[in-house]
Amino acid sequence: MGKKGTIYVCQECGYKSVKWLGRCPSCGGWNTLVEELDVDYKRGFSLVRKASKVLPISAWESEETERVSTGYKTLDAALGGGLVKGQVILIAGEPGIGKSTLLLQVSDKFAQNYGKVLYVSGEESGTQIALRGKRLGINNSNLLVYPEVNLENILETLDRELPSLLVLDSVQTIFSEKLESSAGSVSQVREVAYRITEWCKEKEVPAFIVGQITKEGSIAGPKVLEHIVDTILQFEGERFNFYRIVKVVKNRFGSTGEIAVFKMGDRGLEEVPEPSAFFISEKTESPGSVVFPHTEGSKPVLLEIQSLVIPALYTTPQRKTQGFDPNRLALILAVLEKEAKIFTRDADVFVNVAGGMSVREPAVDLAVALAIVSSKKEKPIPSDTVIFGELGLSGEVRAVHFGDLRIKEAKRFGFKRAVVPKSLEVEEEGIEVIPVSHISEAIDLFF
Repeated sequence: MGKKGTIYVCQECGYKSVKWLGRCPSCGGWNTLVEELDVDYKRGFSLVRKASKVLPISAWESEETERVSTGYKTLDAALGGGLVKGQVILIAGEPGIGKSTLLLQVSDKFAQNYGKVLYVSGEESGTQIALRGKRLGINNSNLLVYPEVNLENILETLDRELPSLLVLDSVQTIFSEKLESSAGSVSQVREVAYRITEWCKEKEVPAFIVGQITKEGSIAGPKVLEHIVDTILQFEGERFNFYRIVKVVKNRFGSTGEIAVFKMGDRGLEEVPEPSAFFISEKTESPGSVVFPHTEGSKPVLLEIQSLVIPALYTTPQRKTQGFDPNRLALILAVLEKEAKIFTRDADVFVNVAGGMSVREPAVDLAVALAIVSSKKEKPIPSDTVIFGELGLSGEVRAVHFGDLRIKEAKRFGFKRAVVPKSLEVEEEGIEVIPVSHISEAIDLFF
């Protein structure tokens, strides 16, 4: 069992203390430390892996990674080409957004193509899963449903059935008999994640693990959970909207920032093959609307940035954002006032990224700034124009990465002009590239 005695563990971040504390020194959470049995976690994945070889890096490159399909082309592309044998994927999102629906559909397609799939559910009964499967039109004898919360029973069943894919819904509901703490505690989540990952690596079976989230939107449980798994998928979107976005936050077998877009229908989730077309499909040429080519992974996606500037309703003007950092908005408004004499101190300013996406890269600065000016002056920016560039505090427009890919994506969808940073030397036939070095130059182009 390891080290004897008890220890107090923070249920938010995993911080350990020999005595109880009202507030966690690590994450600042109040009343989050719970007494648990202290256990050593010195074992690693080396216990189940074969002895490794010492080879030059060029020799390791020649070993190709075999991938299998999830049944959805867009999800395969987001994952880097499909699932790798032994890959453990953590998928998290708001309750009711469609995580279980997506995984049930993936399980059905996987069972049709590769054989037996074990769907372990600690949250729903077999009858509930069967009813959902009936609504989705799923009736597959290779899709095995196992309602169970005991980790030892699950591992025993895995050894007996040897499925081609494992789905665990969710990791916070599973507990090990070797620990005295309750399911969902830091020690239980860590133990379950370690042992399931060990089994998957040894048997070379890919797995999807559902992770619950906290009220702040982060993945519940210890941070080590995110380090154990190979890939993290964030399921985003409004519960009352038709569209869902699966975003790759971490991926040891591909690039991060990739997305797959799905549409929720009567028969479950349907993939949207062209995300750019989806995000700009309802765009109109109106004041405050700008198209921005966004990229975090290898494929740019065209997004609509919307802004609304109206006279302040209260003494203190409002600054509200959806999908954009409000602190970044404050910087942009300050630059507009000092460098371009665009005053918003007596106005409410709202910024929205249409479609439910969140944008954090600084390349969106110029698009947000021009959307604000467009709304302020009540003059639209031509709908055939895309805009991107980082904004410095002196009003200068700085270069950003993947400029050529952004412009090519805009050209592919019929855009005629691209306003870009002057330091970005890009030429593309079929689309006019307009370089600007300062925010005032960009404003003079349209206003």
